[in-house]
Amino acid sequence: MDSTQAGLFDSNDGGEEGITLANYAEQAYLDYAVSVVRGRALPDVSDGQKPVQRRILYAMQAMGLGPGAKPVKSARVVGDVLGKYHPHGDQAAYDAMVRMAQDFVLRYPLIDGHGNFGSRDGDNAAAMRYTEARLTPFARVLLDELDEGTVDFAANYDGSQKEPVLLPARLPVMLLNGASGIAVGMATEIPSHNLREVASACVAMIRNPKLPDEELYAMIPGPDFAGGGQIISPASDIAAIYAGGRGSIKARARWQFEELARGQWQLVVHELPPGTSAQKVLEEIEDRTNPKVKAGKKSLTAEQQQTKALMLGMLDAVRDESGKDAAVRLVFEPKTSRISRDEFVTMLLAQTSMEGSVSFNLVCIGTDGRPGQRSLRQVLAEWLSFRTQTMTRRTQFRLDKVTDRIHVLEGRMVVYLNVDEVIQTIRESDEPRAALMQRFDLSERQAEDILEMRLRQLARLEGFRIEKELAAQRDEQAALHELLNNPSAFKRLMIKEIEADAKQYGDDRRTLIEVAERAVLENRVVEEPVTVIISQKGWLRSRQGHGHDASQFNFKAGDALYDAIECRSTDELVAFSNTGRVYTVAVSSLPSARGDGQPVTSMMEIEHGTRITHMIAGVAQQRYVIGTKAGYGFITTLKDLTTRQRAGKQFVTLDDDDVLLKPLRLRDGDHHLAMLSKKGRFLVVEMVELKRLSGGGRGTILMGLDAGDVLAQWVPVGDNGIQAAGIYRNREIIESLDLSALDQYMGKRARKGKMLAVKARQPQLLPA
Repeated sequence: MDSTQAGLFDSNDGGEEGITLANYAEQAYLDYAVSVVRGRALPDVSDGQKPVQRRILYAMQAMGLGPGAKPVKSARVVGDVLGKYHPHGDQAAYDAMVRMAQDFVLRYPLIDGHGNFGSRDGDNAAAMRYTEARLTPFARVLLDELDEGTVDFAANYDGSQKEPVLLPARLPVMLLNGASGIAVGMATEIPSHNLREVASACVAMIRNPKLPDEELYAMIPGPDFAGGGQIISPASDIAAIYAGGRGSIKARARWQFEELARGQWQLVVHELPPGTSAQKVLEEIEDRTNPKVKAGKKSLTAEQQQTKALMLGMLDAVRDESGKDAAVRLVFEPKTSRISRDEFVTMLLAQTSMEGSVSFNLVCIGTDGRPGQRSLRQVLAEWLSFRTQTMTRRTQFRLDKVTDRIHVLEGRMVVYLNVDEVIQTIRESDEPRAALMQRFDLSERQAEDILEMRLRQLARLEGFRIEKELAAQRDEQAALHELLNNPSAFKRLMIKEIEADAKQYGDDRRTLIEVAERAVLENRVVEEPVTVIISQKGWLRSRQGHGHDASQFNFKAGDALYDAIECRSTDELVAFSNTGRVYTVAVSSLPSARGDGQPVTSMMEIEHGTRITHMIAGVAQQRYVIGTKAGYGFITTLKDLTTRQRAGKQFVTLDDDDVLLKPLRLRDGDHHLAMLSKKGRFLVVEMVELKRLSGGGRGTILMGLDAGDVLAQWVPVGDNGIQAAGIYRNREIIESLDLSALDQYMGKRARKGKMLAVKARQPQLLPA
């Protein structure tokens, strides 16, 4: 294909430039992305609404569905919205309408729904032909000033109607009700907040635009969820989230203990965190007390069995008593009243979604029309700027109306003072409007109003009314001029209106903010000495006590002992894969030594094609040297190796042809590392030269190797030196190499060392 064929449109005689398919696709996708971001997914910081929500509210107001009106079928509202403003799917519009009516989703619902509008348990709302709706009183905050010139109107999709670009919100509704949405390349997750707290913060920022962050966060200490609950994150974490506009807040349910007869008790949960329902909690408890075998497994995992035993040992029954009297009432009965109440609560919080994280991602469309992430201060500042603009436009709109009315009344005053002459002029003139304008120096607006007056308005009493109204209008005109010309007066009015709305619509905080530790379920393990028995094929078991004779251990046919590690029941076992990934298993979870044990692969999630090559166990502070046959290595601790993920974590960086050596356990007195290559070169380096890596990696070069040579053995060196075991004259011998004998082999890290001179053939290095 030549260059002239590469475009969608070739240049023609008119000189039109061609466009490549790549450029066309890029521009089309960008247009689509912007459409999704601005037209569907993200709320506007000004009124807190997405386009479909804004159109629903405007359509309902146009239909006369105010708070005092009789509700109408939701299908009528949806039909009006689709036909006039929002040409999309009816179910999408109805779903948005339903969300605006759910008091367990929105902190301050905007629609008063009649009928089945869904439940906390995830039940869907009834079809739109069955439900009815009207606006709530709180919706006035968004709609009341719509006809006072506060916002711009634009043509709808077919140009037959006008719709508001924004709603003139008197409060920052985006923060009050929150929002969630997923766009192209960005998402938003804004929790709800308390009206009184947000209003007080707005007032404080009006009075002092440079209000310190500490004072701002003291006024808005955290979100206020519609369903209540408790926020357990510390104030410093919440402040950091507000400052950056992104983070995660820890929240949990709220509960109380109810005392029963004969010393019995039960736990009653009456508030749940957002995103959690009573039905969800019941399903989680069922899943843990009656677990299903995971895909690809033949039986329940050890973790599933432990969780099942724990819950069945503490929980006797659970009931959902939620209803009209209590929106949430989950009752948990313990097996016995002697169970620790704190442990009972911790078990439930750790095993269910009654405690979890609430995402916070303050992404919205700003007053400049651009989407982006904002801090709490930026959101309030931008809304205050928008409110200043709407109030200025409202004041100017009212001033224009008052000025026009004064102009008309002044014209009527001319009629009242010159009634006979006005009547005579009208009777004798072919063009009375022009004659009146010329005779009494009137404007066209005044002359037209005079000609439309009724005779009864010429009564003497009407003159007094004109004078009285004219005085009142001039007073109002002066007041409006004062607002526009005096910033202090303007701010006082803004504060007064915000405080009035806070008094009318505000309520007490529902969500308790009280710092608490996250519930972590810890299986109580009796600390005792145990021996972990590991077979060459990766089967694990544990035996109580130390000092066992390894020759007495039995294995399956074709299997044998890999290692017997003496440790404690509270320690961790770490397994290394051939890819450098590490996995952790609690020693206390290992099966007993009565049988053959369990394969290590059943205790973790290992990737296909991966195999376990080495295993170690011990206390968290135990130091190890981790290295490869290519001569790289570093020092780390067993604590650094452990992970809570069943899928493990990548820890050692390996080349494709490199092999991990068995980790070398270090003793307190070890100060050197002795290394022997496959070709017999021997090097002893100081332990301080080895790099300490807590996060893993490749490490540094421990021993320089010639081509074709690999690091075969290593052993820690203490004050007693090392030993070399091997065959000499057809018999096994053990040679001792003290520090003086090792002195000739000592060198810097990454050196090649010297040939090891010992009597034994194929020596095996051993610690002394």
